[in-house]
Amino acid sequence: MARRPVPADTGLRDGLSSGIDEMLLAALDRPDDSQQTGRYIVTYKEGASAEGSEALRGMGMRTADARDFTDQAVSLADVGDADALVLPEIGVAIISGPALAESSLDVDAQIASDSPIGIVEPEYFVFSDIVAQDYLRGFRRAVEAIAGDLAAGGFAEEMEEDLRPESLGVTWGLGACRVPQSKATGAGVRVAVLDTGMDLGHPDFAGRGFVTNTFVGQPVQDLHSHGTHCIGTSCGPFSPPGSTPRYGIAHRAAIFVGKVLSNSGSGATGSVLAGMNWAIANRCAVISMSLGSQSPVQAAYTAAGQAALNNGCLIIAAAGNAGSATGSPANSPTIMSVASLDSNLAPSSFSNFGKVEIAAPGRDVFSSVPRPARYGTMSGTSMATPHVAGCAALWAQTDPSLRGLALRNRLIATARRLPYPASKVGAGLVQAPV
Repeated sequence: MARRPVPADTGLRDGLSSGIDEMLLAALDRPDDSQQTGRYIVTYKEGASAEGSEALRGMGMRTADARDFTDQAVSLADVGDADALVLPEIGVAIISGPALAESSLDVDAQIASDSPIGIVEPEYFVFSDIVAQDYLRGFRRAVEAIAGDLAAGGFAEEMEEDLRPESLGVTWGLGACRVPQSKATGAGVRVAVLDTGMDLGHPDFAGRGFVTNTFVGQPVQDLHSHGTHCIGTSCGPFSPPGSTPRYGIAHRAAIFVGKVLSNSGSGATGSVLAGMNWAIANRCAVISMSLGSQSPVQAAYTAAGQAALNNGCLIIAAAGNAGSATGSPANSPTIMSVASLDSNLAPSSFSNFGKVEIAAPGRDVFSSVPRPARYGTMSGTSMATPHVAGCAALWAQTDPSLRGLALRNRLIATARRLPYPASKVGAGLVQAPV
């Protein structure tokens, strides 16, 4: 097979185990404006995970397997000098650039029909929805801004902390989704939120157990705010203290916190896939991802989405904030894509369109953020996604048969229809079971 060489200067010292912030800084030194990290993703053909991993070893690659780690909770930072990390639940492997260059594989090349390997794709940078707004104005500009934040020793999320919902009973989003009328609590349902982590000491979550893992080599503690905000909406408390409105939906769900984005709100396909593999291995019925990039449909995400459905899990992802075509991973056919609505139930101006299954409140959403602020208001399809995830957990509690594709179909069937094209709002506004 003819092989196109992988560029030698990827900017990565260790290839597979390089940290996301290191890769972002290295991107500044490259002459192009590439959105790629320098690593690659191999997706096996369906049902050929074992054969695919053996094929990589046959090429001389040193492989690490997520099954060698407790609960398959493995970060790329944990794999040492391995050339590839195998994620068996989703049939995917992450490979370093140098290892690919020395192999018989090639990106976008014709794969032999008898090969267990389906496709080789470049790995892309991934961002939280809010960071992605700057990213979409220019990749290099966004990386330079993140590099500045890293050099300053921190990252400050832009929030309208003084904005409060009109009603002090519940947030406008919960009201629109009929959450107050629902008797379901999410009890017994596992909800994984793959994001920037969680403020594990937030007083509103006292007594709530968290199952946590990091996939970016940083502690799960959220120093960004995006993850804490999304977890607040999907799984926050029934009765916050004082006059704080109720902002959480599945208030008794089991919360799985997967840190797949760093404290700068940045990540990469491989870390997100590792988090998805972990969530599926732990049979989380709902997997919420408020992240992405304006990259094409990626086979690895599609395979992960199908693996989730096959195992009774449903992946729900933000459509994106570019005011353009739905971004990745939400553009994969096996992943449920969520658009954003304003408080008048009209599509938000920033919300992506095209491949959209459902819509939810995403403008001026009040929820939890890390201490000392404790609460803040954000906008984005990131904020819409946990509304759908929380309602999905409520539906999943009502009927144990509502898992995977059946859960997705129920969310679509019960959505409140809206007078807008399906390309902008999908089936309509998500609704909780009443």
